[in-house]
Amino acid sequence: MLSKKKTKEVLEVLEKLYSGAESELEYESPFQLLIATILAAQCTDKRVNQVTAKLFKKYNSPEEFLMLTEEELGKWIHSCGFYRSKSKNILATCRILLEKYNGEVPNDREKLILLPGVGRKTANVVISNVFGQDAIAVDTHVFRVSNRLGLAKSKDVLKTEEQLMKNIPKSLWSEAHHWLIYHGRRVCKARNPLCGGCQLNNNCLYYKKISSNTN
Repeated sequence: MLSKKKTKEVLEVLEKLYSGAESELEYESPFQLLIATILAAQCTDKRVNQVTAKLFKKYNSPEEFLMLTEEELGKWIHSCGFYRSKSKNILATCRILLEKYNGEVPNDREKLILLPGVGRKTANVVISNVFGQDAIAVDTHVFRVSNRLGLAKSKDVLKTEEQLMKNIPKSLWSEAHHWLIYHGRRVCKARNPLCGGCQLNNNCLYYKKISSNTN
């Protein structure tokens, strides 16, 4: 992994590149972000935003979602993929929100994780973006970029999160999470990463490795 000095340099560059970065999911309430993040599993934010732009105009609360059957909701969210399981989980989550939390989204990670369709990543996205809690949500971009750079070194998502929490100052967790996502989407892509023009390549362990292999 990168040294503390190199880690600091990487974070400084990321901040300059992506200062002010925020979730690219479109939402107006904790409930909307929760639903959008469930839909975003193995789906792009762009596609989710296209779906929720129409969905949230008509259904905007747990009560309103529960007016739908699983099949009816499935038709709305079909293009997000895995629509059957997502529809089932979303409606089950809506029932729990009404039964246990008076229709409100809890601001506690452990309570969120117990909701159907909500894993640690989704819970971290919600507590970070709408409740202002320091958290790092390790999605596919954060996982890939942080391990390529050397901010983490693990094949496991949870261990990657733990290493990032250790290596990045807590006050920067939520911001750094967005910086890494933005960098993954724009530069450090899964296939054909744009290493040559990357402003982090002088500190990137992945770039050093592929450079040495081509020499």
